[in-house]
Amino acid sequence: MRKPLSMIVAGLALVLSACGTSSSNAGGSPAPAAPITIGVSLSLSGDFSGDGKALQQGYDLWAQDINAKGGLLGHRVTMKYVDDASSTQQVVTNYQTLITQDKVALVFGPFSSLLTIPASTVTDRYGYAFPEPAGGGPKVFAQGLHSIFFVQPAAVEDNLVSYTKFLLSLPSDQRPKTAAYATEDDPFTQPQIDKAKSLLEAGGITTASYKVYPAEATSWDALALQVVNSKADVAILGTQEPDAVAFVKVFQQQHFNPKSIIETTGPDQGKDFADKVGAKNTEGIMVPAGWTSSAKAYGNEKFTIEFVAKYGGAFGDISADAAEAYSVGQVVDQAAQKANSIDNKALITALHSGTYQTIQGPMSFDSVGKPQGGVGVYLEQWQGAQAIFVYPSSVAAAQPEYPKPNWP
Repeated sequence: MRKPLSMIVAGLALVLSACGTSSSNAGGSPAPAAPITIGVSLSLSGDFSGDGKALQQGYDLWAQDINAKGGLLGHRVTMKYVDDASSTQQVVTNYQTLITQDKVALVFGPFSSLLTIPASTVTDRYGYAFPEPAGGGPKVFAQGLHSIFFVQPAAVEDNLVSYTKFLLSLPSDQRPKTAAYATEDDPFTQPQIDKAKSLLEAGGITTASYKVYPAEATSWDALALQVVNSKADVAILGTQEPDAVAFVKVFQQQHFNPKSIIETTGPDQGKDFADKVGAKNTEGIMVPAGWTSSAKAYGNEKFTIEFVAKYGGAFGDISADAAEAYSVGQVVDQAAQKANSIDNKALITALHSGTYQTIQGPMSFDSVGKPQGGVGVYLEQWQGAQAIFVYPSSVAAAQPEYPKPNWP
């Protein structure tokens, strides 16, 4: 098949820039490698804006670090961000423009499986490696693309497995009898909820309520009231941050105090989540997480210190999204060193072999970019105005609070 002229031009430009690391000037010394631009579509407005801004912080901090040590294989990095407004249509336009008009050397991924799925079809068409921080739903990998790499410890559908193990490990007189489920109709959230529901039902926990609602919903009060009216022992919610906040506020207003509340995302957003629900109202809320500021993973201490120095706040305020974005840069840096190239084809080949160290732990990828052999996804719980690992015991900084304390 004949390649589009834009692909040929972009590829030639990249090859020429990459060759700068080995060419010499008139004096015989190596010429400096040409600077490169990395393009990213981010949700800087719309439903995912909180997550998008956290990803930008992580990407920017990585770019600062890579440039401080001489660049990506000698190429100074500039990040170029385009707002997709949390839209599946705009994210496609953005990556098309970044590649064909802006002619960026590399691309990194956006937030959510919802946006990653259409974006990856564009980047794959042009032969670009697509390392991405937040798109790990089953439909991402069902595409069978060889160019995508999900830089988190586990595929999305397994995110709540640790939570189900925790509940089912409780003594029989403490174990919940009923559970209420509500989830966005979203390729990130619903697979987690459906797998947790299946595992808990198999373990003898009865479903008191189950509701799937449109990802485009703008009001969640009626949905939250359905969970309240179920009087379930535990609430298991497939949320992004806006609906995560809304559910918590309704539960508090209604004095609904289940033994446990877990949300797929929202509580992992650090200070942003705490500010929106009120710091006192975070106590006992759980979220699946593959990263925490106290993790002893490769480079994590340096990351957290630098993050607070650059953006302020405390270690516990850092969003997991920022850590996931930073990890994308880490694996690309190591893959470039392994391939001795920033050519996209070479990076794709390198990323499919070996293991890469990140602040989330070690990463490796199968043929469709699903993470393999990572540290897994653990349980994080808000205790004393900060989110910490509480399960399993091998990583726990404290015992889980169960039952969850009543609202203040």
